[in-house]
Amino acid sequence: MPYAQQDIVNCHECDWPSALPELAHNQNAHCPRCGYKLAAQKHNHEQAIVALSLTALIFLGFSLPFEFLSFSSQGLSQSMNLPGSIQILASREYLSLATLLLLVIFILPATILLSLFYLYGCHLCKFNPWGANRIAKLIYLFLPWSMVEIFLVGVTVSLIKIVSLADVGLGPSFYSYIGFTVATVATLLYVDKQQLKKRFEVEFAHRPVQQELSIQRTWALLITSLILYIPANLLPIMYTRTLGQDEPSTIMGGVLLLWELGSYPIAAIIFIASVVVPIAKLIILCWLNYSVQKGFSKNPQKRIYWYRVTEFIGRWSMVDVFVVAILVSLIQLGNIMSIYPGPAAMAFCGVVIATMLAAMSFDTRLIWANSRWPSTTSGADKPV
Repeated sequence: MPYAQQDIVNCHECDWPSALPELAHNQNAHCPRCGYKLAAQKHNHEQAIVALSLTALIFLGFSLPFEFLSFSSQGLSQSMNLPGSIQILASREYLSLATLLLLVIFILPATILLSLFYLYGCHLCKFNPWGANRIAKLIYLFLPWSMVEIFLVGVTVSLIKIVSLADVGLGPSFYSYIGFTVATVATLLYVDKQQLKKRFEVEFAHRPVQQELSIQRTWALLITSLILYIPANLLPIMYTRTLGQDEPSTIMGGVLLLWELGSYPIAAIIFIASVVVPIAKLIILCWLNYSVQKGFSKNPQKRIYWYRVTEFIGRWSMVDVFVVAILVSLIQLGNIMSIYPGPAAMAFCGVVIATMLAAMSFDTRLIWANSRWPSTTSGADKPV
């Protein structure tokens, strides 16, 4: 359904009202004030969402029952499937890590895909979907926490680490999960909030501007992240038991080990995702929160750019947590060779989650509160 000339939308990031023009295939509408993408138009997006979401769910189903990874060393071998990995973590009293893994790589992505398949499937079959308003809101609530592509990168890093210890095999579920990841990412590329809103008459509540509450909540979450960042980097993130001897490994220790083994790209990925990104995100969010607290008016475009950077990269710090989860699930040979999570694993999870929540609680509209742009009551502009 193309957008009509009279459709007025308020930008999510700066609250500027804009009149959406009629968009052609593969055209996007951006806010004339801050550049945020307001809407996108793709022909046959309903059919694409139904087909791709169903494909992703089928791949997910095939990724569960079969072997995911296997390894053998010195005549000993072990294999794992994905449900078994979560069971191993839970049975060894790593319930928090098991629950996190279950949510972000299975339950939340599957819920998003099922919701999209239900909504657009009903629409194509000329049915009025029940509970469309709540389901659409649920989709956008869960989207930031779906981490299938990040988990796949974590698996790749795990393979690089295991190769130095043993022979590694890839099972059918591994390839199925790759298909699930690709199909999920492709599905979400076709989802447009304005299309969803117009197609199913969804009412996304307008957020009131609460400057003091937003600033205080963001500071609280940033301070929490900073406190957790210290043990996350100083304490061991995992222990490797070889012939009864435990060898602790910190995040930086793992980076240095990969570098010494010649895995320079993987070492660089872990260093950037686990060390540089969290501290960079903390610094940028602190700067942004301080700027709106003090009422800065200069460079709103620059500040909103850096906010978008932090929002995009924040989730990728979970790579190291997924690496630990995979290694713990796969390498369990008693005193001969086993890997266990260290206290830094959950501390690092806390850092990632708290910084993501800090970015969500930060009200980007405050960046524009003292800018030179006219008041939003002056009317609606056409997006660029």
